[in-house]
Formats: sequence, C-alpha cells, structure tokens
Amino acid sequence: MMLGEALTLAAPFYNLALVVVMLFLFSKMFTTATKKTFLKPWYAIFAAVIIFIMEEVITILRAAGLIDITLYINGFFELIIISLFIYTLLLQKEHVS
Repeated sequence: MMLGEALTLAAPFYNLALVVVMLFLFSKMFTTATKKTFLKPWYAIFAAVIIFIMEEVITILRAAGLIDITLYINGFFELIIISLFIYTLLLQKEHVS
C-alpha cells in the first residue's frame, strides 16, 4: 500500500478524533461563558464542526463500501462550512464596530 493510500484511509479517523477534543472544548466554552461573552460567532463555528462530522462519517462509510454517494456531496458540505465561516467573520466585524 502506498503512503497516499494509507493516509486516505487513516485521515478521516484522525480528523474525528481531533473533533472529539474540539467538541469537549466547545462544551467547556459554552458552559463557562458569561453574559458578557459574545458567543453568536461560536455557534456558527459549532454548526460548521457538526457539518464537518457528517462529512467525515460519510467519507468513512464510503471508504468502507457501506454507502455509494457521489463525491459531489463533499463539495456541498465544504460550501456550507465556508459560508458559515464567512458569516462568522461578518458577525464578529459587526460586533466590533
């Protein structure tokens, strides 16, 4: 097996492991936030993380041969994630000014 193929198979699992850490950090942030904390952009980033989880699960299921979905769905997920990041930047800019 070539290095590229090995990384293609292992990377989604590593991504999901890092997402578990990120979800823990999000839960800490949401539970310890005060009234003065501006969390609206963080909710959008959290939604982007949830969409990323769905994308990685679909990638793992496709690699395992359990589902047969075209690769176009990944582009759709990426478009939503990028849109949420842009929305987050606009929210933060509006809050600062």
